[in-house]
Amino acid sequence: MSSAGVSLRLADRPGDLGWVVERHGTVYAAEYGWDVSFEGLVAEIVAGFAAGHDPEREAGWIAELEGQRAGSIFCIAADEPGVAALRALIVDPAARRRGIGRTLIDRCIGFAHAAGYRHMELGTTSDLVDARRLYDAAGFELVHEETRPRFGTTVTSQRLALAL
Repeated sequence: MSSAGVSLRLADRPGDLGWVVERHGTVYAAEYGWDVSFEGLVAEIVAGFAAGHDPEREAGWIAELEGQRAGSIFCIAADEPGVAALRALIVDPAARRRGIGRTLIDRCIGFAHAAGYRHMELGTTSDLVDARRLYDAAGFELVHEETRPRFGTTVTSQRLALAL
């Protein structure tokens, strides 16, 4: 990455996956009022990744800022053949506005393309305006939207897709 003191590495060190779950739970509760069910969803994602993933087709990355974890993202095979899922993107609030989110997304898309996926999808909510701006800039398009109770509140869930 171009920002001083920032680097990306695989999410393969002890504590990485726990950090991803904790940061999602803490940050989304503070910023959006989401309950522990969201943290549980992220825990399911990273537990599935930890239980067994094909490193040729699936990967996770940690962004570090001056040696400290500052963000994460995962590329995971979706249920549909040829489709990758972008999951668990987060940038710690103290590390935002340094290009970390964009760099993580670019790495994830590049990996998916190199792994032979044809499409990439992701789920987000309309509340996540900054993340949505990054997804739009990367070429993702809205394919479905639905407002419903989730995470202890009412959210507008969005499904985005990108042709690779």
